[in-house]
Amino acid sequence: MSDALSGEPQRIVDPRVMRDVLGHFASGVTVLTAATDAGPIGFTCQSFSSLSLDPPLVAFAPARSSRTWAQLRTLGRFCINVLAEGQDDVSQNFARSGADKFDGVPWTPSPHGSPVLDDVVAWIDGELWAEYDGGDHTIVVARVLDLGAAPDRRPLLFHRGAYGLLHRPEG
Repeated sequence: MSDALSGEPQRIVDPRVMRDVLGHFASGVTVLTAATDAGPIGFTCQSFSSLSLDPPLVAFAPARSSRTWAQLRTLGRFCINVLAEGQDDVSQNFARSGADKFDGVPWTPSPHGSPVLDDVVAWIDGELWAEYDGGDHTIVVARVLDLGAAPDRRPLLFHRGAYGLLHRPEG
């Protein structure tokens, strides 16, 4: 098999090696939430970024296998919660399937009604803008409806398969 643009042979990339190498890029951790008639729902999503200021857009990439994303897509509105350091347990809880992810997790409704988890660094109320094929993930673009931040909190980071902290400079 060759690369269509260069004609060079295409190298097969081992998914385990790719995960290990790309794990060197530190990222924040988010939990996407929404309110349904049956109660709140949510899931952990590590792939998230700011996309555009005009119009205000963000992007994230849930796994195609995510049943929770399928529900959020149908609702069309959701809240992206940027987790703070010390919220490792919240991230792990919302990454599980089949459990009551909101059990013991305090939250308040955003201006558009989606759950804002207590003590997060920031929250972004959004609505589905567009979706694109991203292999085993879906690339989602969301229009920002409202947002807020707690500047006194520091983000939860994920790096090389583990949660980490930002170290403050001495001085």
